[in-house]
Amino acid sequence: MSIPFITVEGPIGVGKTSLAKAISAKYQFALLKEIVDENPFLNKFYEDIAEWSFQTEMFFLCNRYKQLSDIEKKYLSKENPVVADYHIFKNLIFAKRTLSEVEYEKYESIYQILTKDMPVPNMVIYIDASIDVLLSRIDMRGRDFEKKISPDYLEQLSADYRMFIDDFEQKHPEVPVLRISGNEIDFVQNGKDLQIILEKVDATLHKRSY
Repeated sequence: MSIPFITVEGPIGVGKTSLAKAISAKYQFALLKEIVDENPFLNKFYEDIAEWSFQTEMFFLCNRYKQLSDIEKKYLSKENPVVADYHIFKNLIFAKRTLSEVEYEKYESIYQILTKDMPVPNMVIYIDASIDVLLSRIDMRGRDFEKKISPDYLEQLSADYRMFIDDFEQKHPEVPVLRISGNEIDFVQNGKDLQIILEKVDATLHKRSY
């Protein structure tokens, strides 16, 4: 696929949507934002993860599958670039952490069927940050259900993300992964920091000759 399809990924609160919006605005790419607040199970999930994890993850999987299918039909197939604030592989990150072994096996089977023909991004921007930074940014955006997230859960999630990104790079060596430290660069509050990232994106786009 020669049309730019950029994915911004990282743990909760790291600034994925803010960066995806900035990239979309600069390059006039279509913006794909994940559905979060519309998930009817999410508030219950953070109150009782074991009880509500399967319903929560299935809702996200079905909605993200529909979003990506629409993106392929409406944009990529018509050679219109796209930037997304998530990659569908995040479903496996969350599901593996929260589902029982039996539930995860069922979930992964459904995931593999739905994503078999999904487009793979040809650039990934991975943002990581310390737990203190993540908690601070989660607090600033003020989502009530996110206030229930424990530091331990967030730390485990961050470790899972790092593992999955490493795995993605091994499986897709042709896809450039730009790694950004949210501790060192505050692209939300600092325009100069944002420009640094956009210059890296610009260089990668030109290098790949889209």
